[in-house]
Parts: sequence; C-alpha cells; structure tokens
Amino acid sequence: MTRTIMHSVPSLQKTPAPTLSFEKSGQLLRKKRRGAAAVEFAIVLPVFVLLVFGMIEYGRMVMVQQVITNASREGARQAVLDGATTTSVQSAVTTYLTNASVSGGSSTVTPSPATAASGDPITVTVSVPFSAVSWLPSPMYLGGKTLSASTTMRRESVE
Repeated sequence: MTRTIMHSVPSLQKTPAPTLSFEKSGQLLRKKRRGAAAVEFAIVLPVFVLLVFGMIEYGRMVMVQQVITNASREGARQAVLDGATTTSVQSAVTTYLTNASVSGGSSTVTPSPATAASGDPITVTVSVPFSAVSWLPSPMYLGGKTLSASTTMRRESVE
C-alpha cells in the first residue's frame, strides 16, 4: 500500500489574481479600440473610392471601344458595296453609335467609296473623345484621351 504525502509550501502557493468577467474585459477593449476603427476607415476609404472610380472609368472605356470598333465595321461594310457614298457610310456609323447611346463620335472614310475601284481598300475610322462618353462627371484617368477604331475592307463591285 502506498501513501501519498502532500506537503504544502507556503512560498510556492499563488494567491488568486482578481479576474474580470468576460463582459467587462470586452467592454474595456472596445472602448480602447473605438477610435482605431474610425482612423483605419479614414485611411482606407479614399484609396477604395479611387479604385472603384478607376474600375468604372476603365470598364466604360472598354465598352465604348468595342462599340466604336463595331461602328467602324458597319461603316466599312456599307462602304464596300456598290453605290455607297461617303455620306451614306457616315450616316451608317452615326446610326450605329446613336443606337448604342454613344454621342460625340466622328468618322472618316478614305478613299471615297464613289471613286474607289474594284478591290481597292477602303478604311473607315471612328473616333470619340472619352470625356464625351464617360459616366463620371470629371474623368480622372482618361479625361483627355480620344478612343478610335478603324476597319479596312476591299471594295466590291460588279464589272
């Protein structure tokens, strides 16, 4: 039979430390951190807003670039047909841009479809200043840029 003998050593015993309840300690930490969240928000907010506006602006630029590329294709298709004129080509481009809600665009046709011979390349170029199509009141990144697209097709004619 074995006996366990326990000795108590008064110098090694610890007195219990006063404890705070979890609620009270959480309240103290929240009071100390209340201002830190506001400071962090004030630092992060301007960067976040710039990123969001940049995404909006570049997204709109990609969308408008695709629209003017398609408008130049439509103009080139019109330009290569028999009986096409520069005015009819520009009208086709303007109609396409208007239907896509893009304003402020201009188009050039070189050479004139009326004087081009069979098989000659005809180029239709469409350009739009980005400030005319931006969704932001004052474009930050692309304000002074002009978006342009051109399409070249060979003139078709029956000889």
